[in-house]
Amino acid sequence: MYHALTTDLRATQSLLVYPAPESLASNDSFTVKVRMPENEWRRLFCYDVQVDMHNPRSSSMAYFDFTGPIEVSVTYNHGEVRTARIRPLSYDIEPEIDGNTLTFMLTQPCNLSIEVNGDLFGNLHLFAGAIESERPDPEDPNVIYFGPGVHEPGLTLHIPSNRTVYLAGGAVVKSTLVCERVENVRIIGRGVLYQPKRGVEIKFSQNVLIDGITVVNPQHYTVFGGQSRDIAIRNLKSFSSRGWADGIDMMSCSDVLIDGVFLRTSDDAIAIYGHRWDYYGDVKNVKVRNSSLWADVAHAINIGGHGNSETPEVIEDLVFSNIDVLNHDEPQIDYQGSIAIGCADNNIVRDVLVDDVRIENIERGQLLNIRVLYNPKYSSAPGRSIENVSIKNLAYDGEGENISIISGYDEKRTVKNVVFENLKINGQVISDNMPDKPTHWRTSNMAGFHVGNHVEGLVFRADGDSN
Repeated sequence: MYHALTTDLRATQSLLVYPAPESLASNDSFTVKVRMPENEWRRLFCYDVQVDMHNPRSSSMAYFDFTGPIEVSVTYNHGEVRTARIRPLSYDIEPEIDGNTLTFMLTQPCNLSIEVNGDLFGNLHLFAGAIESERPDPEDPNVIYFGPGVHEPGLTLHIPSNRTVYLAGGAVVKSTLVCERVENVRIIGRGVLYQPKRGVEIKFSQNVLIDGITVVNPQHYTVFGGQSRDIAIRNLKSFSSRGWADGIDMMSCSDVLIDGVFLRTSDDAIAIYGHRWDYYGDVKNVKVRNSSLWADVAHAINIGGHGNSETPEVIEDLVFSNIDVLNHDEPQIDYQGSIAIGCADNNIVRDVLVDDVRIENIERGQLLNIRVLYNPKYSSAPGRSIENVSIKNLAYDGEGENISIISGYDEKRTVKNVVFENLKINGQVISDNMPDKPTHWRTSNMAGFHVGNHVEGLVFRADGDSN
C-alpha cells in the first residue's frame, strides 16, 4: 500500500540545489558549482566523508538534481591541477582544465568520481540525480517527513507497515532506520543518513523500497537484509571506512532488485548469503544492475560465504549487469577477488549471470575468485557446488593484479559449467580459439587464471565461436 503523492514536479524545474545543513562541517577541498547554460552559477555544499578502513581519510561528496544539460565547475583548492580524471570511464567525460578549475557538461543523471592528480582518496564524489517526479505530503499521517536540516530522532527509528519515510534534499538524519516484521515501506528522498550504527535494516519483512538517499559512514552495514523478500534498492549512495562496514548484504533474501547504486565501502560492496544469525532460507532472484561499486577493502561482489550447513540452502538466479567496478584492494589473499563466489556452509550456488561488467582498477587483489571452499573462521563446512555461471562481456584494463582462481574442493564438491563469453583483458579477447594461444597451453593461462582441481565444463568463447 503506497500513499497519495503530490503532483508531478519535472515540468517546472530543471535544476535543484539543496541547502547546506547547519552545524555540519563541510569539506573545502573543492568548490563545486552548477548551472543551466547561460544562467548564474549555484554553489553546492560539499560533505566530508571518510573512506578506506586501512588508512581513513577525508573525501568530498556533493549532490544536486537536474533535467536537461547542465554545466559543472569544479575548483581544486589545494594546488595545481596536473591531471584530472572523471570515472566511471564508461561515461567518457573529458573535462576542460583551466588553472585549478575543471569544467564539463552533463546531459543525464550519473554518479561520478572526480580525481585530481591521481588521488583516489581526496577525490570528489558528485551525484547528479534526476529530479524527483513526486514527493509525499508532509501532512500525510502515513508519512514520516524529514525536511532540510539536521535531525536526531534516536539511535534507531522503527518504521511501521504502510509508511513512507521521506528525507528531503538537505536533510541529515542521525539514526538507523529499521524495518522489522513489516510490509509496504518506502524510504525515499534525496537526504542523508549520517553516521548511523547501520543505515537501513530489513528483517523478516516484505515489499520495502529504498530510493535516492545517501548513507554516510555507518559503523556497520549500509543496508542489511535478513529473511525478507520483495526488496528494491534504487539510486542509493554510500560511504564507509570501518571493518565490516559492508554496503548491501542480503542474507536469505529473495526477489531483490538493486539498481543505480554507488557504493564505496571498506568491506564488501554487495554480498549475497544464505543463513546467518537469525535468518534462514534459500536465496532466489537477485538482480544488481546499472551501478558503480568501489571496494577500498574486500570484494565488490561476494556470493555464497554463509549458509546453513545442517539444513543446506541454495543460492540461485543471480544477475549482475552493467556494472562499473572502480577499485578492489584487499591485502589478504584468501579474501581477494573483485568478483568472488566463495561457496561454503554446504551451499549450492547456481545459475549466476555476470554481464557487461567493467573493472577499472585493482590495487591489490584478483579479478575473479570462484571456489568451493571451507574457511573455519566464517563457516562450518565446505560448500556443495558452484554450477552454471555465465560471465559475458567482462572487461579489465590494468596491471599488477594477482592470479585469479577457479577451483573445486573435492570430487563431490565441484565447480561445473563456468562459461566466459568475450572476456577482455587489456583489450585482448580470451577464447579457446584465439589464434596466438600455444597449442599446449590452457586458455586460462592466457587470462592469467589458475584452474585448480575438480573443475568441469570451463569454456572461454568469443563472438562467432562455434563451441
